[in-house]
Amino acid sequence: MPETPWWRTAAIYEIYVRSFADANGDGIGDLAGLRDRLPYLRDLGVDAVWLTPFFRSPMVDGGYDVSDYRDVDPTLGTLADFDAMLARAHELGLRVIIDVVPNHTSAQHPWFVEALQDLPGSPARQRYHFLPPAADGGPPNDWESVFGGPAWTQVPDGEWYLHLFDPAQPDLNWDNADVRVEFESVLRFWLDRGVDGFRIDVAHGMAKRAGYPPVGRTGQIGLLGKDELPYFDQDGVHEIYRAWRKILDSYPGQRMAVAEAWASTPQRLARYVAPDELHQAFNFDFLQAPWDDTAELRRVIDACIHAADPVGAPTTWVLSNHDVQRHVTRLGSLQRATAAALLMLALPGSVYLYQGEELGLPEVLDLPAEARQDPVWFRSGGTDPGRDGCRVPLPWSAAAPAFGFSPTGAAWLPQPAWSALAADTQAGDPASTLELYREALRLRRTFTGPLRWRESPPGVLDFERDGLRCVVNLSGTPIPLPTSRVDQLQDQRGEEAWVFGSGALDGDMLPNDATVWIIARNGRTS
Repeated sequence: MPETPWWRTAAIYEIYVRSFADANGDGIGDLAGLRDRLPYLRDLGVDAVWLTPFFRSPMVDGGYDVSDYRDVDPTLGTLADFDAMLARAHELGLRVIIDVVPNHTSAQHPWFVEALQDLPGSPARQRYHFLPPAADGGPPNDWESVFGGPAWTQVPDGEWYLHLFDPAQPDLNWDNADVRVEFESVLRFWLDRGVDGFRIDVAHGMAKRAGYPPVGRTGQIGLLGKDELPYFDQDGVHEIYRAWRKILDSYPGQRMAVAEAWASTPQRLARYVAPDELHQAFNFDFLQAPWDDTAELRRVIDACIHAADPVGAPTTWVLSNHDVQRHVTRLGSLQRATAAALLMLALPGSVYLYQGEELGLPEVLDLPAEARQDPVWFRSGGTDPGRDGCRVPLPWSAAAPAFGFSPTGAAWLPQPAWSALAADTQAGDPASTLELYREALRLRRTFTGPLRWRESPPGVLDFERDGLRCVVNLSGTPIPLPTSRVDQLQDQRGEEAWVFGSGALDGDMLPNDATVWIIARNGRTS
């Protein structure tokens, strides 16, 4: 029987490198600090880590503005540091996925520097989207930046260049052969070093509709938007990924790629994970689903599973990442956040965790204006707080400087009073969020098979998989545990089933905003 690819059921932990662990004391997380903390991730129980960009960059957008795709930014370490971190991860049984940023480069990338120095129509400019002004001298069309404002900036000779994000992030022209050859070379460079896969940033953005047609309205797009637009989710992206899949398949060890893709429907998203394209695509519909609407939650879960099944891909589940408000804050409480986490971890497929969610970290909402660095904050004139609040450096040790993030007490974003949430405070405390995640990640390895819904009253989700029954109570009041009570769930040896919940049970009652797993030792639930 063929081995199930690791990525189909994996728990993958996102590391925002600048905020994970700082080894040299400059207040910025680095690859050496990450290497030192890898045993924590092994003990947490994840299968792989995904690293946000660590390449050379002016850091206008936290490293997503890349000036050299084949080197490490000096603030984060060296290529030798990367190799040492990768080797240590593999020693510990952890796979490593790295970000690749193919939609745009930094404005300081040698290609764009050359394009600015060259003339309109030159080969250097054809690697990007340079267009003449509109008849009125303004931008070529009405396309808008995800970060706010127009998606075009004018250069001194009168032409305009496209940037769907910050002006410091000019979009590449993927109709240009130089671009395609370069990125295939970049993939091979990191695959040759031993990386296990790639997370593709803005995977839906590389192809633009021919003729650059106008959208015809303002307020076109947000960071989490799914509207149909001439610059996102165009059919041309799929040719690119078919070429990339051949490269990935040419390497041993089940190398993989996951798309950060926003599409208008689950069916369009599923196209990214066709058998000859990418292996996974992030499922953001689940992240955005309203917590207090069980009918909508169930609809979203079913839609995502049913869209992925026909192409043979696993569904991916995520509640937080470096671009969205942490779900403790977004859902309104730690109680809801842990209930949502247990729901997510019970679903078939793979899961992505964001650093610090296992500690129950909330969004930091009161960062001072002078500390903020997200271009969303600056492009909005300070009306949108941006994403810095979910990127605050982690608390490792309650009593250490910078909570153990940095040996000098420096931190590139100020940390709140997080002593009670520090990893060393929570470790070993069975009531802590950290230990809940550790146990949940251990238990989920025993669940197999598809999801099967059971009848349930309004406000309750109730489903089973082989070895598991999961009940989520969002009804507003406590409910009795399922009719197959704990003392009735006996295996062949007469041992009781395990009951594992997101919070303490009240006798045989499941509180509101709580999830419980009933796990039969013999692999059957009743």
